[in-house]
Amino acid sequence: MSDQTTSGPVLAADGTPLKRSLAKALRLQKLRALALVAPLLLFVLITFIAPIADMLFRSVENQIVSETLPQTVSALADWDPASGEAPGEPVFKALAADLKVAVEAKTHTKLGSRLNYELTGASSLFRKTGRQVKRMDTESGEPLKEAFVDIDKDWGEVPIWQTIKTYSPNYTNGYFLNAVDMQKGPDGAEARPENQQIYMILFGRTLFMSMVITISCIVLGYPVAWILANLPTRTSNLLMILVLLPFWTSLLVRTSAWKVMLQQQGVINDTLVWLGLVADDARLVMINNQFGTIVAMTHILLPFMILPMYSVMQTIQPTYLRAAKSMGATNWTAFWRVYFPQSVPGIGAGSILVFILSIGYYITPEIVGGNTGTFISNRIAYHISSSLNWGLAAALGAILLAVVLLLYYAYDKIVGIDNVKLGG
Repeated sequence: MSDQTTSGPVLAADGTPLKRSLAKALRLQKLRALALVAPLLLFVLITFIAPIADMLFRSVENQIVSETLPQTVSALADWDPASGEAPGEPVFKALAADLKVAVEAKTHTKLGSRLNYELTGASSLFRKTGRQVKRMDTESGEPLKEAFVDIDKDWGEVPIWQTIKTYSPNYTNGYFLNAVDMQKGPDGAEARPENQQIYMILFGRTLFMSMVITISCIVLGYPVAWILANLPTRTSNLLMILVLLPFWTSLLVRTSAWKVMLQQQGVINDTLVWLGLVADDARLVMINNQFGTIVAMTHILLPFMILPMYSVMQTIQPTYLRAAKSMGATNWTAFWRVYFPQSVPGIGAGSILVFILSIGYYITPEIVGGNTGTFISNRIAYHISSSLNWGLAAALGAILLAVVLLLYYAYDKIVGIDNVKLGG
C-alpha cells in the first residue's frame, strides 16, 4: 500500500495533481503580468509600430494608377515605349472611358499629382483633359487619339504614356529610387541628371554634421560632467539646475535666440568688432550655414550628453585615482589609465542619444541652416507638409531608419551595447 502511494502523482491540497496545479498558477501569473504591461504595449503599438509600418507601406504603395485607369493599363500592356510612337486608338478609347469615371469620382487630379512627381506637367495635363473629356463621344466610332492630341499635344508624345505604364503596378520601387537620386527608365533603374541629384548629398551632410555635433557635445560636456561628479553634492545639485535650465525654454525660442546672436549684425559679431578682433566690414558669416546649425544644435543637445556621463562618473570611486597616484602615476596617467576607461560607458550612452536625436532634427536646421546647413529631415518635412509626396517622404524616412539601425548594429559589434550605461 505504501509503494502505491509513493509511486502515484503528487497531489495538491485540493486533490489535483501538483504539476497541473503549478502549471495553472504559472499561467495565471503570466496573464496578470501581461495585463499589467498591456496598456504600455498597446500604446507602443499604436504610436510607434503602426506609424512605422504605415510609412514602410506608403514607400512602396502605388495603387492609384491601376485603380484610376484600369482599362488603360490593360490596353498598354502590349505597347512598347521603344517604338518611339504614342500607343494606338484602343488605348485612347480605354483612356477616355477611364477618365470619364475618374472625373465623376474626382480622382483624376490625384492621379495627375502622383504622376507629376515623375513627369513634370502631368498634373496640369490631367486637370486640363478632365475638363473636356466629358464631351467626348466614346461610342460614335470617331478617332479619339486626335481628340486627345487636340486637347494637349503631350498625349501624342511617348513620355506621358511611358510614365503611366512604368508606374501602373500596384507596388513600386520608384520612391526608393528617387530617394537615392535615381529613377525608373525604359531599361530599369538609372541615375537622375546631375542637376537633380540632392538626396545623397543631404544624407551625407546629415551623417557628417550629426557626427560633428556629437563630438562637440563630448568635448564640451565631459569637463562639465566631471566637475559635477566631483563637487560636493549640494554644489553639484545647484549647478545641475543650470544644465537642465534649457529644458525649461521652448526649442523654438532657443533656436531663434541663436539666430539673433549669430547674424552679422548680432551680439557675437558686435562684440568681436568692439574688441578689435574683426573689422566692421569683414564681419563673420555664422548663420544660414553649417556652422550655425552645429552651434545651435550643440547647445540644444548638450544636456543629453552631460546627464549620462554625469550619472556614470558619480559611480567611479575617487579611491581608484588615489591608489594610482600612490603607486607613482601622474595626474594625467591616473586620469587616462584609470578614470577615463570607467567613464566610457557614459560617453557611449550620451553619444548614441545625441547622434540619433540630431539625425532627426529639422526645426533648428530650418531656422539657422540656410541652404547648406539643412538635414534630410527638412526634406522629409517638406514632402509631408508642402509637396504632399508622402511616398517619397516615407522612402526617405525608411532609409534614414535603416541607416540608424545599421549604425546601432555597428556600434554594438565594435563597442558592445552592454557597455553602455546610464549610471548605477
